[in-house]
This record gives sequence, C-alpha cells and structure tokens, in this order.
Amino acid sequence: MTAVKLKQLIFDPVFFKFILVGLLNTAIGSAVMFGLYNLAGLGYWASSVLSCGATSILSFFLNKYFTFGVKEWSLRMILVFALVIAVSYITAYSVAKPFIHRLLRNYDERLRDNAAMLTGMGLFTAINYLGQRFAAFKRKKYEGS
Repeated sequence: MTAVKLKQLIFDPVFFKFILVGLLNTAIGSAVMFGLYNLAGLGYWASSVLSCGATSILSFFLNKYFTFGVKEWSLRMILVFALVIAVSYITAYSVAKPFIHRLLRNYDERLRDNAAMLTGMGLFTAINYLGQRFAAFKRKKYEGS
C-alpha cells in the first residue's frame, strides 16, 4: 500500500466523524476522570479506568452506527471492540504516566498526574482510532485497500 493510499484511507470522512465522536467522548470522559481525581480524591488508575469504562459504551454505539456505519451485530465485533479499548487504555496510560512524571519531575504529583491523564487521553484516542477502524468496525471496502 502506498503512502498516498494509506493517507486517503485514514484521513477520509470517517476520520472526521471519529473526531466528532471523540470530542463528545473527551468532554464526558474529562469531566468524569478529572472530577474523580481532583474532586473525589480517587487515584490516577481508578479515575482513568472509570472514565474509560463510562465512555466506552457511548463510544461503541456512536462509532458503530454514526462513524463507521456498521449495521450488523456479532459477538466477535463486541469482543474485538472491548479488546481494542483495553489495549488502547493499557498502552496509552501506562506510557503517559512514567513519561510525564519524568518530564515534569520537579513539579507536584497532582500536576504530573493531571498532565499524564491528559496525555493518556490523547494517546488513547490515536491508538483506539486505528484499532476501531481496522479491527472492530472493519468493513469489506477497507479490506485489501
């Protein structure tokens, strides 16, 4: 696959629909995650995993129908979606925390955790998009492109 084809495949209208859904999920997820961390006093992992869990259900339905236009249902699709969410979450937040904590080592832990959660959200979105697009909600027209 050429670089041009790859660019067209990733940055088409589906990508922009995914961004719209992502903005809604980010607004809800941010409120949940930063609220749990800063107001309820939960830690980094509890706040981020509860936020991810809360927005994953909304994400499934919005991405399935609105973003990717997939009408069929299957147990495989649900399992792949859940696996993509889990892999995206573990990868993004596991990378973000040590990276940001090292980068901002001279700052307060609360600031470092908030910055790490924000970074984790960005990484999660990128990894999740690729997984949802090419695994969970893959359609026939994307195969062999």
